Amino acid sequence: MYADSPTLSVSVLMLNRLYMAVRVISARRAMSLVYRELAEVVSVEDGKFSSYDFDDWLEVSEAKSVFEPEEHDWIRTVRFQIAVPKIVRLLVFDKLPKAKVKLNRRNLYARDQNHCQYCGRRFATSELSLDHVIPRSQGGSNSWENIVCACLRCNVKKGGRTPEQANLRLITPPRQPRRSPVLTIKLSNSKYASWKQFLDFAYWNVELK
Repeated sequence: MYADSPTLSVSVLMLNRLYMAVRVISARRAMSLVYRELAEVVSVEDGKFSSYDFDDWLEVSEAKSVFEPEEHDWIRTVRFQIAVPKIVRLLVFDKLPKAKVKLNRRNLYARDQNHCQYCGRRFATSELSLDHVIPRSQGGSNSWENIVCACLRCNVKKGGRTPEQANLRLITPPRQPRRSPVLTIKLSNSKYASWKQFLDFAYWNVELK
């Protein structure tokens, strides 16, 4: 249907049939769902939204390529170009996944925004490590509330001690986020502003990955 492109990895918000956010998927999967008539494109403008099937969205894309080409990511093939939708809605799926935000390296780095929680400086991911506030050797748990990002220097200084024992202080007490930290970062980008109205606080505990 469409050519391989880095654009196919762009994030798209997927809604269930009742317009509730389910998860974030790639543009490749989103366009496949729309093309197979399993989902429709939802376009939000001035607080109002419209729905389009693949053929209609292709037609809309032609107009967008003329009047607002820089506001969209584009998938280009030999025969046509089509704007990557920011939101798609499943046509038959009503349920919400019963899951909490996963405790993994990606989400921990996103939660702490790549800041060492001891010195407060921001580092590249390759220069950060994860530290158990209360060391495992002292009974510390593997949990959101006991793991923080730490630069290599602070991690070495702290060693197998608690912050108090190492004369260090946490910048921010670690907590479990109410929604995906990666999603929070995306919402700070105006590109994903149209997602906000579908992310009602009642569904913030639904995992979006």
